[in-house]
Amino acid sequence: MATVTAPAPRLALPGVLRHRAAHKLLLLALAAAILVPLANAHWASGSWPHALTVDLSGPLGRANDWIIDNRDSSPLFLYFFGYISNAVVLSVRGVYLVLLAAGWAGVTAFGALVAWRVAGVRLAVGTGVAFLACGLLGMWVPTMQTLALMVVAVLTSVVVGALLGLAGGLSERTDRALRPVLDTMQVLPAFAYLLPVVLVFGIGVPAAVLATVVYAAPPMARLTALGLRNADPEVLEAVESLGATGRQRLLTARLPLARKQLLLGLNQTIMMALSMAVIASVIGAGGLGDRVYQALASVDVGAALAAGIPIVLLAVVLDRVTAAAGEQTDESAGEPGSTLRPWLYALGATVAVAVAARLAGALDWPSGWTLNIAEPVNRVVDWMTAHLYSGVPYLGGTADWAGHFTTWVLDPVRDGLQWLPWWSVLLIVAALAWVIGTWRTALTAVLAMAAIGVLGVWKPSLDTLSQVLAAVAVTLVLGFATGIAAARSDRFERALRPVLDVCQTMPQFVYLIPVVALFGVGRAPAVAAAVVYALPAVVRITTQGLRQVDPAALESARSLGATSAQQLRQIQLPLARPALLLAVNQGVVLVLAVVIIGGLVGGGALGYDAVFGLAQGDLATGLVAGAAIVCLGLMLDRVTQPTERRTKKGA
Repeated sequence: MATVTAPAPRLALPGVLRHRAAHKLLLLALAAAILVPLANAHWASGSWPHALTVDLSGPLGRANDWIIDNRDSSPLFLYFFGYISNAVVLSVRGVYLVLLAAGWAGVTAFGALVAWRVAGVRLAVGTGVAFLACGLLGMWVPTMQTLALMVVAVLTSVVVGALLGLAGGLSERTDRALRPVLDTMQVLPAFAYLLPVVLVFGIGVPAAVLATVVYAAPPMARLTALGLRNADPEVLEAVESLGATGRQRLLTARLPLARKQLLLGLNQTIMMALSMAVIASVIGAGGLGDRVYQALASVDVGAALAAGIPIVLLAVVLDRVTAAAGEQTDESAGEPGSTLRPWLYALGATVAVAVAARLAGALDWPSGWTLNIAEPVNRVVDWMTAHLYSGVPYLGGTADWAGHFTTWVLDPVRDGLQWLPWWSVLLIVAALAWVIGTWRTALTAVLAMAAIGVLGVWKPSLDTLSQVLAAVAVTLVLGFATGIAAARSDRFERALRPVLDVCQTMPQFVYLIPVVALFGVGRAPAVAAAVVYALPAVVRITTQGLRQVDPAALESARSLGATSAQQLRQIQLPLARPALLLAVNQGVVLVLAVVIIGGLVGGGALGYDAVFGLAQGDLATGLVAGAAIVCLGLMLDRVTQPTERRTKKGA
């Protein structure tokens, strides 16, 4: 009977195959062994074969010409888009006139009173100081122009996003259908869809508002759907048992239970709308964004900073106020009468202040109450350029750092990606996506990457991918290290918070000039700008994930004698894995969002194509580059986010 026993070596192979990742890779290798020779037989290895590309310049060019020829005569433009344009213009003008009528004192008083009602005296004082700082910088009128534009854009984004989120939250099928649409709206670079918006609505406020809505509505839609789906089922069941209709359940249970998510969606919509202020100025939005853009055109860092600071102040104030509103509990809201009365008092006080200012003839900000920061800032930038750009003993200067980073990192990564045969890139993408997800995840990632080749921008896309990978690597190293330090020290986190706020809300155009002044023009400053933009989100998510680790697990580890480093490695990091993966995902998405800005400072590749398409009115070039960036974002999302398996069979 001893001969029945299987030999030991034969037990090793089934053991390897039992590992899920190895099983998937073996199946993928088997498929590649069959498909790769067939692909080589029809299309040569190397770059993406020309036979598999589709030229979209003809159809897009004809669509461009048709829009231009029929914009003033077609009923579609006269009776649909025309009415939308007029409604936007009238709304923005109405809000702007109300702000001017309230005067600087009335607007400041109203902002401080709202902050006091929502979050207390401390935030009220900060809000008042923020509005006064906008006037001291000589930016009161541009600030009111931007505020009027943002009020209309945010309200429109909230309405559109809430309706989409309502549909997605009440229907799983609708949610699945909306998800790729929202992904496209969020990942598609603003420069890519500015061109079609300008073609339809022309240069001006309507195009700026609608472009902002496209960019800012997805967070509201996602968080509304999330809040409705995560409503407590026991509460819903209790309401249903009382005979409530579907509409009554929505109004009395689902929406109140989703209050925090709705306010968080409002918060994120405001932040994203303000981040569009400068980009929207390219198509005639005016306001602070226009001042920043004009300053950048003349390479005036001081003037750009003077206009960028009010944008940051508005973003920080609105972020704090909406975040405080979201933290309030339903009990703190009180009775309906007690909730309404303070708002009426605040409105009455604002009207009283505005009337007093009008009677005193002090509606406009006094011309003598301004502070010029442009000259000292420009002197600091000149000193940095003269002393840090090159010639620093032993260190070499920032120009040398940029050159070394390009030579040692960016060039090898780009050349390596472009050297790989096209089918090997697809295999690598499939392997990465399938190992951490399902075959559907891998198929989506491969199709997204293949779509880039079909669009005919394979090499520029790999160039952009090399910049994204380098920027993400730097962002994750710095972000994880900073996030861990912030999670372990409350004092460090408090000190770091305003720095992260500034980095996250300061328009990319503002810090682009000092980056270029320090690092020169090329791909290195584009990577540096992307790192600065994406770093705050990675730090915040990492910090929050580590702080939310179960204290009982940490206490158990400490009782067993684990050191602080062991607790971090063995408890906190493994338990915070979902948050860390989300940080990776957000880092990738945010880095990709700055790839267009990088095209303005020598980043080249897809960013340059998108900017060139907008500048030349070339719909084909701009939209193809934008679509390729969306495909890159979709592929990177799939290879950085594990897909949860619903059943063992689906795995």
